[in-house]
Amino acid sequence: MSESKSLVSLNCQAISLAHTVCASSAFIAALICGYLLHYEKIVQNGFYGYPDEWFPSVSATIGDRYPERSVFQILIALTSGPRFLLIFTAYLRLVGTAGQKKALIGSLVGIVRTVTCGGWVYITSTDDHDVHDVFMISYIVLTIPWDWYVTTSTPRGTSLRKGRFWTSITFFATLVPLIYWFIQHKVHRRAGAYSIYAYFEWSLIILDIAFDAWTYVDFKDITLNIVGTKFDFQVTNTETEIRSAAATNNKLKPKSRDEVTLLEILVNTTNAFMYWSIVTSLPLVIWFFPLWNMGISGFEVSLLAPVLAFLLAITPLKRFFTSFPQIPRLLAVVFGVGSYAIHFPDHRLASIGLGAVFNYIAFANEVHYYTFDTTKCRYYYTCFTLGLIGTMIAKFFLYSNNPIWPIMHEENGGWNKTGITIGIISALLTTSPAAIVPTTPSTKPSLLVTSIGLSALLFSLQAMLTDSSTMITWLWEGYPITGPVPVPHGAVTIITALAGAYLGLTSSSKLNTATNVLLGCFSALTLYLFRGWIGYIGVLGYTLFLTISTPIVFNESAKHHPAKVFTIAAVIVVILQLMHVWIVAYAFVPAGWLLRERTDIVLGTSTGMLAFALFKFQKKDVDVPVINVKNALGKVKKLCAVFAAVSVLIAYLRMPVSEPLPYHPDSKLFTAGIWTIHFGLDNDMWSSEGRMRDLIRDLELDVVGLLESDTQRIIMGNRDLTQQLAAELNMYADFGPGPNKHTWGCALLSKFPILNSTHHLLPSPVGELAPAIHATLDVYGELVDVVVFHSGQEEDVEDRLLQSLGVRDIMGSSDRPMVLLSYLVTTPLEGNYNNYVSKESGMHDVDSSDWDRWCEYILYKHMKRTGYARISRGTITDTEVQAAKFVVGSSDAETYGQDRLDEKDVPEDMRFPSIFYGDGVRGHRFHVFDEPRYYA
Repeated sequence: MSESKSLVSLNCQAISLAHTVCASSAFIAALICGYLLHYEKIVQNGFYGYPDEWFPSVSATIGDRYPERSVFQILIALTSGPRFLLIFTAYLRLVGTAGQKKALIGSLVGIVRTVTCGGWVYITSTDDHDVHDVFMISYIVLTIPWDWYVTTSTPRGTSLRKGRFWTSITFFATLVPLIYWFIQHKVHRRAGAYSIYAYFEWSLIILDIAFDAWTYVDFKDITLNIVGTKFDFQVTNTETEIRSAAATNNKLKPKSRDEVTLLEILVNTTNAFMYWSIVTSLPLVIWFFPLWNMGISGFEVSLLAPVLAFLLAITPLKRFFTSFPQIPRLLAVVFGVGSYAIHFPDHRLASIGLGAVFNYIAFANEVHYYTFDTTKCRYYYTCFTLGLIGTMIAKFFLYSNNPIWPIMHEENGGWNKTGITIGIISALLTTSPAAIVPTTPSTKPSLLVTSIGLSALLFSLQAMLTDSSTMITWLWEGYPITGPVPVPHGAVTIITALAGAYLGLTSSSKLNTATNVLLGCFSALTLYLFRGWIGYIGVLGYTLFLTISTPIVFNESAKHHPAKVFTIAAVIVVILQLMHVWIVAYAFVPAGWLLRERTDIVLGTSTGMLAFALFKFQKKDVDVPVINVKNALGKVKKLCAVFAAVSVLIAYLRMPVSEPLPYHPDSKLFTAGIWTIHFGLDNDMWSSEGRMRDLIRDLELDVVGLLESDTQRIIMGNRDLTQQLAAELNMYADFGPGPNKHTWGCALLSKFPILNSTHHLLPSPVGELAPAIHATLDVYGELVDVVVFHSGQEEDVEDRLLQSLGVRDIMGSSDRPMVLLSYLVTTPLEGNYNNYVSKESGMHDVDSSDWDRWCEYILYKHMKRTGYARISRGTITDTEVQAAKFVVGSSDAETYGQDRLDEKDVPEDMRFPSIFYGDGVRGHRFHVFDEPRYYA
């Protein structure tokens, strides 16, 4: 009799893969269809709609609308075949490990659970809400015994059992916030609660699919054979098979090439540029939502995107990304850099969040597999630093905005299309590690210590070195200038970072650890304690410390599985980022008092963590691979030289070429304005410096106070709004109290020389700190004082009282002509208003009859006021511009009456520009009065 012929031989991992792909694609496809076709309808619930609610529930996505319901149901139907095969295969596994009785019970639970899944899938909440809920609850309840049977039947001590255990625990732990937010929605009817509830509901779907996806690891030694008319399952010796396959593969793999090409250096540097552009843009985009909500919005959960590095624990996924590193890089660029093409802010955030996931996965996986090539790994780590420095140079050129951020577009100076093109080309040219032979590290540092060091490094680089002016603003004390300024000294910071990158490439970690750690700790302390040029020594030392440490930390991080070390590091980075936010946002966040104004804790913690890890690495007798490729070293040196030369050229080009001139010198007129600029993000989440510049120029403001202007933080992209405005309007600029002073910022721009300026922090025992600038200007040869001030919140009554008294004393301390450009939070003629406008301050209201004010006020003394206007904001921010015209040296300087003049009686060069009448220009017009007011 002839032997039966094998018709089909299928490894059962294919069943697991088919189940995961079909189930995932059903939900993803429905969500995409819903977002594109019925977004506002699927986020609508019984109490609220868009924009109060912004994220749809699972039920609304898969069951409420056509065609997403049909798409979902078709795809989920395709899941049924793999699902029942998965249960059957799991039964075979359970028989072998737990016995037939337990296997039979577990399989029956799995079958009934699958049927209940069909119940809530095909009977939607729209069809019958109660039946849908019964099936849904039954499914969740049956998940308990299913997870228990599967997990407890997995051999103890295996990573598979640990993975299943923690996935299951996370699933059920997620039910707690899910229920909490459902109660907030259903009982308390809280706006936005249902969207947050939906986050956790979708998390349950992800975790549920992930739990069953572990079968991919479990089924790798089970094969389905169909021979003739007979089929059976075979279980093979997995470990022997894997070792044999690995040995065969290693024989087939060519040895690692020694040569490091210029193309590889450029590709890795460009990829790092894209990485840092996406990393820095995610918190910036997230910030837009709590900014408008004046508190936690729910969108902050997107900050956890890098934590999804744990997906690399799925062996097939990691193997795929390792074999095709171009894929995650490409997806990061498309979703991350390409997110600028999406107009709606919440959709843009979703896209950048997805891009951030692939961005971090690509980075983590590449760091891991590059360590197997002792020649190339050090260059890869150095390229990571050079990519960071590349973003610093791009921001140095574009006035501290990254040209490929999702807040940029062609209209405001973005180079997004260029960035996407370069990013895609670089992603496609990313080197595959097929030529790299895996080896076991001779020494392996502690996972926890390594994660601590990696997280501290990534956080510190993002907080301090993603812009060349960030640490310089820490040192800024006003006029006269006694220290570094962003231009030209930003170039010095960049060159120092390049020197650190080169030293990190060429030096030995054992030889320099103690010196490097001492340099870092001393520099951090100097940066924190000192200002001016002494503080700048700390800036340069800290820059060297971070850039030299980068290859050392990466070298040790690469020795651990990336799913472990990079996930733990990502969690710690998120904690550090929240601490970084809490120090200034304490009035708006839970337990804010714990970190109120504690920059010392955040800086000390991150520096201490990195120093601790570096010392631990040294004690393990760890060394970084020796650099032995001279031609490659020469290429890096030349690239560093090019970067340095470009930085110097940018600094030269950005230096002022002429002295600022006022708009109306013949009349000795100066126009002053106050504007709350909402951190330079407009109502549609675009960078607004260009539009702000146009309005300030068209309104002919000689002096303008800007409030909510400190953007030198991670959540605001580490920007300096005053740079572009000062350069393009040709004005002097005072940044105001720096980011280490824990305020939301106030700034001063002036066409007149700033002779002296003092920064103040007004008393704030309860709420947010109130910053103020007291500057003395040379206005047509006469000394004029300008005070820019931002008061605290309405809720903090005591703070506002104390602050009004403090500002009153500042104004009363000078007998010179003075203007107050302010945000006072008071009703005209009432309460604290009478401290600002008082005998003690000597100040007068620009127009006491303007009753429709609450926040912005202009006060003055010892000058002739000639005009006052209120100009609508357009879509730039949420606050108008108020402007007033004054004449210095007038004989009527002490006349503070309210008698008005017709515009025809006012000399033409002393009028407000006529373009703001009627509909105005670009959305800006005279409003409230619908015309400016002029005074006798």
